[in-house]
Amino acid sequence: MEGNVFAPLADRMRPNKLEDFIGQTHIVYPKSFLVRAIESGTLGSCIFYGPPGTGKTTIANIIAKTCNGVFRKLNAVSSGVADAKEIIQEARMTQRLEGKKTFLVLDECHRWSKAQSDCVLEAIEDGSIIFIGTTTENPYMNMTRAIASRCKIFEFKSLTTADVKKALVRALEDKEKGYGNYDIQIDQDALDYLAWVSGGDIRSAYNSLELAVRTTPEDQNGVIHIDTTTVEQCVQKKSIGIDETTYYDILSAFCKSLRGSDTDAALFYAQKLLLAGVDPKIIARRLIAHASEDVGMADSNALLISMFALRSCEELGMPECNLSLCHAIIYLCEAEKSNRVYIAMEKAKQDAEKYVNAPVPNHLKNHPTGYDDGTGKYLYPHDFGGYVKQQYLPTEIKDHIYYEPSKNGREKDMIRKKMKYMRDKK
Repeated sequence: MEGNVFAPLADRMRPNKLEDFIGQTHIVYPKSFLVRAIESGTLGSCIFYGPPGTGKTTIANIIAKTCNGVFRKLNAVSSGVADAKEIIQEARMTQRLEGKKTFLVLDECHRWSKAQSDCVLEAIEDGSIIFIGTTTENPYMNMTRAIASRCKIFEFKSLTTADVKKALVRALEDKEKGYGNYDIQIDQDALDYLAWVSGGDIRSAYNSLELAVRTTPEDQNGVIHIDTTTVEQCVQKKSIGIDETTYYDILSAFCKSLRGSDTDAALFYAQKLLLAGVDPKIIARRLIAHASEDVGMADSNALLISMFALRSCEELGMPECNLSLCHAIIYLCEAEKSNRVYIAMEKAKQDAEKYVNAPVPNHLKNHPTGYDDGTGKYLYPHDFGGYVKQQYLPTEIKDHIYYEPSKNGREKDMIRKKMKYMRDKK
């Protein structure tokens, strides 16, 4: 095998060229901005964020090699200001003597404090380094604004099952970095299950495959045979005979049971998904979506409880978070239902697309002009008890109504009465 034979399979199989990169087709495709910038060597500082094992560090490596630069790497958890300053000093020297750019790749970049981030600002601005941050957190929310505003930000998404399967097959066939020189027979259902259960994380899939190969003895013919049982043991999740199609069928049944207020069915399908090894955060995210789409303003507490269920999944994990999920599932099923938030969103979106050039009423502008557009002078609502009649929508759609409360839950009395009062005053 090429390179360090003791390196993990995931590291050995890391692509060195864009054409070998798997996934992220929304940003990595022929003539995309990112590809053109990498190939032309003009990519500036950037941040890649998204779930683990989706190729963030791999792209950073490819950038450094393609652009013929010096590649330096730090981890925000274990590095500090002194480490960054040392790299910056070396980068300036390298640029002056060799004319090469230095790429500073910072893993888990959201972990850096403001003081740590500030130490690289000047170097980013004067071009001493090309900063590449990788993180699983949203940089707009979890990084200092000074850094985020100076970087091009790319969002990475979980890979598809097909992407992960492609990577696994490549590892099994590669004779230099993978297992191409081994006689390995992996059952098709085992390969499919391994690709699916990884949850879009190639690194996790590689690690499980490596464990399966290393722990499975050769038979009398020198063949390493990997079946579904072996994969189950390596990923520590029991397969219950669920493939990708079945997964989406069960997920659909779960969602429709929530919408239909069938608590027992929703609980059953949720447990079936969890037993199949589905990430509990996927279920929690669906709860959050349904809390607004199907419960909405009829009971806004559904959204809060769903958000806390997701937090439980992130902080506690299985099996503890299962209780929080069930709590939220029961609450959503038993809550009053209203889809008026979804309807209002769709109506507003349609008008936003249709009336692209509709101007903001003059009195609502940040800096009103002297032009009188007939909408009057801005009236501060609190000077009138909290509400005062005036035009907020553009003139073309000033009478359009998007949100109409239902006759369920909180919408039935409080919201309907308040909105009727306000609209009657108009």
